[in-house]
Amino acid sequence: MAKIALVGSSGGHLTHLWMLKGFWEKHERVWVTFDKPDAQGLLENEHWIGAYFPTNRNVANLIKNTFLAFKVLIKEKPDVIISSGAALAIPFFYLGKLLGKKTIYIEVYDRFDKPTITGKTVYPVTDRFIVQWEEMKEIYPKAECYGGVF
Repeated sequence: MAKIALVGSSGGHLTHLWMLKGFWEKHERVWVTFDKPDAQGLLENEHWIGAYFPTNRNVANLIKNTFLAFKVLIKEKPDVIISSGAALAIPFFYLGKLLGKKTIYIEVYDRFDKPTITGKTVYPVTDRFIVQWEEMKEIYPKAECYGGVF
């Protein structure tokens, strides 16, 4: 049984990861997301860690989340990092790759003709890159398409 780090912004990205419950509930896990009311409610009975926000164009929080990622990856020792975005995934994927962790990124469902900034950024270091539309394989050639996974 693998230990999983589920990393994502609160809101839709967190909801997308939650909808994969049939997969992650079988594994030991740690969640990393923003300490906001939706996360507090959804993850009430889960092991989770609050990350710094906002992340959009916020260099200070990127630096803080990079240190947080290092701390979480060293302490929690996940085997796999899974994310559907957004910017919070970036430091976890790059540091995770340096530390020998497997990474899985799921590009969001509403992107069917152009990439997200986070998707483009983590694509080079992602072991399994999942898209939900066949058209996205033109943008991400090594992607796997399973259709709508949420």
